[in-house]
Amino acid sequence: MMKKLSIPTSKTSLVLFLCQIISALDVPLDLSQPPTITQQSPKDYIVDPRENIVIQCEAKGKPPPSFSWTRNGTHFDIDKDAQVTMKPNSGTLVINIMNGGKAEAYEGVYQCTARNERGAAISNNIVIRPSRSPLWTKEKLEPNHVREGDSLVLHCRPPVGLPPPIIFWMDNAFQRLPQSERVSQGLNGDLYFSNVQPEDTREDYICYARFNHTQTIQQKQPISVKVFSMDSLNDTIAANLSDTDIYGAKPVTERQPVLLTPTGSTSTKVELRGNVLLLECIAAGLPTPVIRWIKEGGELPANRTFFENFKKTLKIIDVSEADSGNYKCTARNTLGSVHHVISVTVKAAPYWITAPRNLVLSPGEDGTLICRANGNPKPSISWLANGVPIAIAPEDPSRKVDGDTIIFSHVQERSSSVYQCNASNEYGYLLANAFVNVLAEPPRILTPANKLYQVIADSPALLDCAYFGSPKPEIEWFKGVKGSILRGNEYVFHDNGTLEIPVAQKNSAGTYTCVARNELGKIQNEVHLEIKDPTMIIKQPEYKVIQRYGQASFECIIKHDSTLLPTVTWLKDNDELPDDERFLVGKDNLTIMNVTDKDDGTYTCIVNTTLDSVSASAVLTVVARPNPPFDLELTGQLERSIELSWIPGDENNSPITNFVIEYEDALHEPGVWHYQTEVPGTQTTVQLKLSPYVNYSFRVIAVNKIGRSQPSEPSEQYLTKSASPDENPANVQGIGSEPDNLVITWEPLKGFQSNGPGLQYKVSWRQKDVDDEWTSVIVANVSKYIVSGTPTFVPYEVKVQALNDLGYAPEPSEVIGHSGEDLPMVAPGNVQVHVINSTLAKVHWDPVPLKTVRGHLQGYKIYYWKVQSLSRRSRRHVEKKILTFRGNKTFGMLPGLEPYSSYKLNVRVVNGKGEGPASPDKVFKTPEGVPSSPSFLKITNPTLDSLTLEWGSPTHPNGVLTSYTLKFQPINNTHELGPLVEIRIPANESSLILKNLNYSTRYKFYFNAQTSVGSGSQITEEAVTIMDEGKEDWKKEIVNGSRSFFVLKGLTPGTAYKVRVGAEGLSGFRSAEDVFETGPAMASRQVDIATQGWFIGLMCAVALLILILLIVCFIRRNKGGKYPVKEKEDAHADPEIQPMKEDDGTFGEYSDAEDHKPLKKGSRTPSDRTVKKEDSDDSLVDYGEGVNGQFNEDGSFIGQYSGKKEKEPAEGNESSEAPSPVNAMNSFV
Repeated sequence: MMKKLSIPTSKTSLVLFLCQIISALDVPLDLSQPPTITQQSPKDYIVDPRENIVIQCEAKGKPPPSFSWTRNGTHFDIDKDAQVTMKPNSGTLVINIMNGGKAEAYEGVYQCTARNERGAAISNNIVIRPSRSPLWTKEKLEPNHVREGDSLVLHCRPPVGLPPPIIFWMDNAFQRLPQSERVSQGLNGDLYFSNVQPEDTREDYICYARFNHTQTIQQKQPISVKVFSMDSLNDTIAANLSDTDIYGAKPVTERQPVLLTPTGSTSTKVELRGNVLLLECIAAGLPTPVIRWIKEGGELPANRTFFENFKKTLKIIDVSEADSGNYKCTARNTLGSVHHVISVTVKAAPYWITAPRNLVLSPGEDGTLICRANGNPKPSISWLANGVPIAIAPEDPSRKVDGDTIIFSHVQERSSSVYQCNASNEYGYLLANAFVNVLAEPPRILTPANKLYQVIADSPALLDCAYFGSPKPEIEWFKGVKGSILRGNEYVFHDNGTLEIPVAQKNSAGTYTCVARNELGKIQNEVHLEIKDPTMIIKQPEYKVIQRYGQASFECIIKHDSTLLPTVTWLKDNDELPDDERFLVGKDNLTIMNVTDKDDGTYTCIVNTTLDSVSASAVLTVVARPNPPFDLELTGQLERSIELSWIPGDENNSPITNFVIEYEDALHEPGVWHYQTEVPGTQTTVQLKLSPYVNYSFRVIAVNKIGRSQPSEPSEQYLTKSASPDENPANVQGIGSEPDNLVITWEPLKGFQSNGPGLQYKVSWRQKDVDDEWTSVIVANVSKYIVSGTPTFVPYEVKVQALNDLGYAPEPSEVIGHSGEDLPMVAPGNVQVHVINSTLAKVHWDPVPLKTVRGHLQGYKIYYWKVQSLSRRSRRHVEKKILTFRGNKTFGMLPGLEPYSSYKLNVRVVNGKGEGPASPDKVFKTPEGVPSSPSFLKITNPTLDSLTLEWGSPTHPNGVLTSYTLKFQPINNTHELGPLVEIRIPANESSLILKNLNYSTRYKFYFNAQTSVGSGSQITEEAVTIMDEGKEDWKKEIVNGSRSFFVLKGLTPGTAYKVRVGAEGLSGFRSAEDVFETGPAMASRQVDIATQGWFIGLMCAVALLILILLIVCFIRRNKGGKYPVKEKEDAHADPEIQPMKEDDGTFGEYSDAEDHKPLKKGSRTPSDRTVKKEDSDDSLVDYGEGVNGQFNEDGSFIGQYSGKKEKEPAEGNESSEAPSPVNAMNSFV
């Protein structure tokens, strides 16, 4: 059975590959091999003295190794110490401290040796030290009295512990003391004050030391600090000195920086490669100095440099030799600067370049062990064999030591051994074990058989073939059962036997065979590779901007290999989704209901299968109206201005575009907020203009694209001082409401415009152009004043001035008004009318004197009305019409008059009060015009050669009718118009019979009326004379008896036809006829196929077929016997039907009586809209169902009875197309 292995990603493949390289060096545990140390305690092992000491040493080998220990370079006999035991099948020591042992007694250097018959491996030297957390030594701490502005260092001096303690400063309440650029803790634990301030005075500066190994905290005795300010110090000195003494402390003076640590201008620092480099500069000074770091002659290493302790500490992690150099710190304030250069040297404990690796050789093979290390200073290399210096180890002729290399030649089984390489310098050492194992083993493949690998298409495939053998086997790969050996650039063959297909395709799938062979044998193993389609997100989530409390939805539609089961996981900001019912995870989407601000973030859709993983992310931005501004502050208060500042609220992911400032006047309109101004969204202060005598409160509203925030809390109130008004009322007007008054109105000032208490208005007026003094009155709380007793409509000068308790507003401007108007006194004179044409007249008049208008002249009105029509001499209801002409016009046009009519008019002048008297009525007449079209044209009584025309006189004769004109012309079969004939008819006629017309011909008529002015518009009509029955033969169609209609096709346009329908049954023969005409001729470019030769031939063929059918029916009738149809026909003869010449004929099927509908459906009736009918009294009911019938050539009806009734299609399925000249020969009548 195949074991399934999935390779999810290339990174995993790389990790797997590296693991395989390591595992390929392992000797199977069932084969003899020297010991290998697998686990050991760290070199510097600090233990908790209260717990048992466990020194680890684990090893493997075949046969299993035995263990021994040395302590401080001599054999450690654990059997003689009851407190020490070794774990079974292990070299790990357990020293029992908890049952009476003391950790201090077991301090020392320990080394473990694991040994079997093939060699001995040794551990590192493990230094055991118990941790220490000693108490602070008792000391007497004097209080620190410091002058304000001086520097201060509080020394911690913690006890020496193992490992060193972590230092921090706290107070008696176990609260950390605040630190800043001014006060901070140094690397040595001391507390540095760049300058002290009065607030630094306290008695509980306590240094704490935390020892992590023992989980204990030690504290120093509290340190007292008292800071003297200059004022208090001067008072103290004055109280203790006589008047003759010179006393007085200097005030706090600023000082340039001085370094507190390190001291001097230069220092040195040695750090080991790979460690963290910490450099410190702390300075005193007032103002507090700022620290800046540079590296002389270079740049601080990017990505590894950090600044701590308010930039007083420079931290560089993972230092290397390249970080050696001079580092300069500069402390600077406004008075100067000081610097210090730290020369850094990076040394290095030994580190591996090439560590020795286990060597498996077969007898007679060669090999090498290489041990290369580096350091600063350069380490020395020494070799040991089975834990003994190689110089004194037993001789082995197969080995040769050459510095950092041991060369083996023609090894034998006795050459198996464990070699140790030691690289050391003054900063440390490295120790590595590497065995030489001489074996003769045939190949073996360690990878399980039939292992199944599954990879994603276009990704690397790594097929494992872990092997072992001695000599080292050669590995070959094959594909398929009979495949050839794999070679070429499309494959990578790794030393550990792994076959890599860098880009696996679909055709890479299949069975692969790994063959391992050496001189002792051969073995093979099969593995299987499956290629899967990659998982893809075909619809990724998209960036969303959603308003608060809206709904957000992210899509994540995937496509995957059908054999893989995907799992879709949604993350928010790379973490699990909140446990909230608002988050709805669907099959291929994530929906967030009622989004809130905390839903902001990046949402990631992760699709995992056993082989691959894909993800896509989108950002959700939740926007909302801004939060209201806060902390409104009023500053810079002046009489007419103030500065308002505020702090913006959260913009809620939509930038604030502007701020709106509103104010409330608590003095005049409490509770009412008015717009003041607005500023851009980047501005948080504004200078506001103020008005006097207003109790201001301000609020600010933030605006973004989503909307307006709630108003901020109101600012504090600010009452401005009173002043005289700055402005006067606006929109001052003087308009009289009566002929003897003047009404003065204005817009009153608003409350904040009053500028002070006692707002009033001084209203002044005087008659214009008259040497009069101003008349004034002072009013309050009104916006109107009426001046009575004025002359009618005279101009006045008017002004309104505001005033309050503090004085008057500036002098107002004057406006011109008028006293009240009265109706005009006179009518316009010399009214003249000039008739331009039958529908238009021009009216002239003389203007009235302006003094008589007694108001503002608005214009003139013309009243006019029609008295009577001169053609009818009949009066009707008078409807007056009015035309208004604005301004001082002296003429006007009267449009839309009726011709040949009598009119009257008058003219009136109009002012603001109304209309003046009317001028005397002026009579004028309009001339004749052309008449309208005749009211109707009716064509009746069509005969073979005549038509009767009837008409009505024009609705609007517009004059005296002189005559009518009739024009007509025929329309022939080719749709062309014939010659035009014109007839003049007296005006008193109303009908006319046209004779000598052509039969069965369509005519088009044009008819109009005339007056002496000319002809009016015409009316048109068409009519058709009837056909000559004596000249045209009857055409017949056999109609199914169940039918109730038949479509006549191929008729000639503009032609009258007579149609007859007949039927014969048991009750005899019945018929009916009608006359109709086809539609008018239309100009057409279509070719009439009825005149085409091919169509005539086709119709002849159809007629021949019908004839043959009639003959067949005739024969069948003779065979079936005769029926008394002839007698019935004779008894009900139609005078228009010729007698039958034969005794029998063929029949079509007939339906029952209810199917007999008028044949003329869809046809055109004559012009008089009447239908000519000649109905027979015969009934077809007597014939019942199953009657077939047809017309003979002379129009008589013949028929026979059938034995059954056939069901015909419904009426709607028959042809119903309109008559068309194109189908002229499709049927006949």
